[in-house]
Amino acid sequence: MNGGSAIFSTIDELKKTIKKREIKHVDLKFTDFLGRWHHITVPASRAGEKLFSDGVGFDGSNFPGLRTIESGDLSLLPELSTAFIDPFRVELTISFICRIVEPDSKAPFRRDPRLISQKAEEYLGTTGKADQSIWGPEFEFHIFDEIYVDNAKTSCGYEIIPSEGLFEDNLGLSESGGYHALPPEDSLVDIRDRIVTLLEEAGIDVAYHHHEVGGHGQIEIEVVPGPITRMGDISMMVKYFSRMTAHESGKKATFMPKPIYKEPGNGMHFHQHLFKNKKPTFFSKEGYAGLSKLAHQYIAGLLVHAPALLAITNPTTNSYKRLVPGYEAPVHSFFSLGNRSAAIRIPKYATSPEQKRIEFRPPDATCNIYLSMAAQLMAGIDGIQRNLNPKDLGFGPFDIDVFQLKTDKRNKIKSLPGSLSEALEALQKDHEFLVKGDVFSESMIEDWIRIKYEQDITQIRNRPHPYEHQLYFDC
Repeated sequence: MNGGSAIFSTIDELKKTIKKREIKHVDLKFTDFLGRWHHITVPASRAGEKLFSDGVGFDGSNFPGLRTIESGDLSLLPELSTAFIDPFRVELTISFICRIVEPDSKAPFRRDPRLISQKAEEYLGTTGKADQSIWGPEFEFHIFDEIYVDNAKTSCGYEIIPSEGLFEDNLGLSESGGYHALPPEDSLVDIRDRIVTLLEEAGIDVAYHHHEVGGHGQIEIEVVPGPITRMGDISMMVKYFSRMTAHESGKKATFMPKPIYKEPGNGMHFHQHLFKNKKPTFFSKEGYAGLSKLAHQYIAGLLVHAPALLAITNPTTNSYKRLVPGYEAPVHSFFSLGNRSAAIRIPKYATSPEQKRIEFRPPDATCNIYLSMAAQLMAGIDGIQRNLNPKDLGFGPFDIDVFQLKTDKRNKIKSLPGSLSEALEALQKDHEFLVKGDVFSESMIEDWIRIKYEQDITQIRNRPHPYEHQLYFDC
């Protein structure tokens, strides 16, 4: 394998590197409307001015929500600053993350997810309250030896072959006993080491990695926080590098929110805070948990719009199998200091003004990372603009385990959506905060809701579930 970062300030530098390292291919990666990566490869001989000014055309109608069939043509323009050597290609290949543009005018394509994250950041600047958001997503996922799936008309089911867990002699990790486990029980440390090495060679700063709670191969990687669009790019790279490294080891990596019943699921918690003129805006010596009034307003915006937000940050039916009591996944809409049952946790260890931040815990990695961060930012901005107070709105802070409260008291705390359909209904009613500043559009939100009903909810609803046969076959 040949990896490494490839930072270029000019196309001439790129050409020199291609010649010096005998690079064979240039790979152009882009994100579709629903958040998946795709790519087109061109010979390295084409890496000149024309590639970066004219781009490469593709049919956007093949990707739901991106473009309709009668006007499918779009183009990809590689961004020079996003270059990295792809360590998984046999022949030496430089990858670029691309902007999606109109093929004739080269104007930005309205539904390019990266563009939407950039527009949200630009809208933040118009408020006068802050001009930059910094993001730190957490990457939780599972690595399995194999998975077999059957979805025929007369048979349905899946079988996971885990990489680790309790064996016949009761040695190994228990179902929820994996947190920070040590080898040999942590059998995946070498794969994590390899993922992190390759990420750092590609120019990504990694904070740490460890085994997560789930005993059947759940792990976590955290990267150093950064600006919104760059962090979207990094997130796509982390998922790609993780899946490919597992694949090369003969295993399968999945970021699916709830792959195993009665075990902890995979979230994508988003640490976030705002700055103005490079100075932190979320810190205050007097405020609760060291948070400023602006930070409390931002929190209120996230929690007020949480039901609608989850349609974007938790956009699959499987997402809501993770958001259930008992697994440190939030089910109630409140904030708290260091409380992992809260929808928004204020980390206790982030004490300096520059570190002071909040952590929005409901999302998972099935989201379109760019749209997810843009939507959260727009919700927080709305809370600032409307001078919302989370305490007045009943969002806490609650510095207790809410599941220890009596039922009548716990029921007074607003709940997060319990299903994708519930979240989509909330988004249908509450999306004005997203279309401010022309960041999202009405048609975009309409298509998102339509596609999610057609491809997720209806498809799951119409299929008999194996457990239904156990429940009802003898009726």
